[in-house]
Amino acid sequence: MSIDPTLLDDLEWRGLIAHSTDLDALREALREESVRFYVGFDPTAPSLHMGNLLQIVTAMRLQRAGHTPYVLVGGATGLIGDPRDSGERTLNDAGTVGDWVQRVRRQIEPFLSFDGANAATMVNNLDWTAGLSTIDFLRDIGKHFPVNRMLARDTVKRRLESGISYTEFSYILLQSMDYLNLFRTHGVQLQFGGSDQWGNLTGGVELIRRSDGETVHAFATPLVTKADGTKYGKTEGGALWLDPEMMSPYSFFQFWLNVEDEKVGELLRVFTFLSREEIEALEAEHAEKPFLRAGQRTLARAMTTLVHGEDETARIETASAALFGGGDLRAAGARTLDAALSTARPVLEVDGLGANIVDLLVDSGLVSSRGEARRAVGEGGAYLNNERVEDPDYIPVAGDLIEDRLLVLRRGKKNFAGVRVR
Repeated sequence: MSIDPTLLDDLEWRGLIAHSTDLDALREALREESVRFYVGFDPTAPSLHMGNLLQIVTAMRLQRAGHTPYVLVGGATGLIGDPRDSGERTLNDAGTVGDWVQRVRRQIEPFLSFDGANAATMVNNLDWTAGLSTIDFLRDIGKHFPVNRMLARDTVKRRLESGISYTEFSYILLQSMDYLNLFRTHGVQLQFGGSDQWGNLTGGVELIRRSDGETVHAFATPLVTKADGTKYGKTEGGALWLDPEMMSPYSFFQFWLNVEDEKVGELLRVFTFLSREEIEALEAEHAEKPFLRAGQRTLARAMTTLVHGEDETARIETASAALFGGGDLRAAGARTLDAALSTARPVLEVDGLGANIVDLLVDSGLVSSRGEARRAVGEGGAYLNNERVEDPDYIPVAGDLIEDRLLVLRRGKKNFAGVRVR
C-alpha cells in the first residue's frame, strides 16, 4: 500500500493532535515508510465506549494512509486499571478480565484490515507479563522510573490527598513496558492514545530512550467534551457503549442526532471519514439552516453505520419515519421499534393477547383512565400499528403482532407506547 503524505496534515486539521513528542520528526517518519504503531485498550468493562471509538477511528485513519497497526488489548493492565480522579478502581478477577479481553478483541476486529501489506496485528500484554518475575520487573523496568516524575503526574497529584495504592501508582511502568516490548519485538515506533494517557505515552517513549538509547514517537488525541466542558460518552443511561446489547443501535443513533449545534462540526471532523470539503459544506448548511440539523443527521448516519452497519441504520431511519411519519412499522422490525419506543416510556409486557384497546391504552400509560381511553377512540385519536382504532372493545389478534411479539399504540400524533407480548 502506498503512503499518504498528507496524513498528519489531515489529523491536525481534524484537531486530532492534542500533544506530541516531536511533530516534525513524526511528520517525516510518516512520509517515508509504513510506520508500525500501536494503540491500547484495557478491558475494564465488557464493551468499548465512545472514547475508545475515537482511538479506533484514528487507527483506521493511519492504516488507510499506509501504516501498520498493532492493537493491544490489555489482559495484564486490565487487571490493574489506570489511576483515575474518582478514586481507586475495584479490581476484577482474572476470569472476568479474560472474558472481557475476548469481547473487546471481537469488537475491534471489524474496524481494521488483518490482511495485506500493512495488516493489523492483535496482541495481549498478558503474554509478556504473566511469566515476568518481580525481581526482573524491578531491575529491568523500575530502575528507569524516577519516583519524583511519577509523583508529578496530574492524576497522581490529585489522588495523593485522598489516597492511591501502589498498584495504581505503578500502572505507568506496565504500559511503558508494553511500548518497549512492541518496539523490541515488532519494531513499533509510534504509540497514540487519549490526552488523559499522555503521561503513560511519554513514559514509554522515555523508557525506550533510557533502556535502549532509541527515539520513538507518541501523540495524544484530545478529550472530546460537551459544549459546557463536561465529558462526552456519558448519557442518562450510562456510557455510550458500542455493544448493541448494552446500548441499542437506536439509542446510539439518537445520541449523535442530538449533539449540540456548537459541537457537531468538531465531531464530524474527529469521528467521520468525510472529506474537508464535505464537512465544511455541512457546517455552512448548518450555519444557514440549523433547524434542519443536517450535520447531526449526517453524523448519526455515519457513526451508526460504522459501528452497527448499513442495514441497522436503515432500520432505525425506517422506524423513525414509521413512528412519526406514518410509514411501514413492520419494515423497521420489532427489535428496533422496541428500542425506539423504550426511549419514551417503558414497554408494557403482557402474557398473551386478550386485553382490549382501552385496557392497553391505560396499562401502557398513554391515558390515565378508561374513560379517557374511550374518548380517545371515539374522537379518532387512538391508533394500533398506525391504523386508527374505531371500536373501544377491539381485542388485538395474532395478525396485528409485529414479528409475533410487538404492538405499537399511539394516541394523537406523537404519543407512543409499545406492548410486548410474551
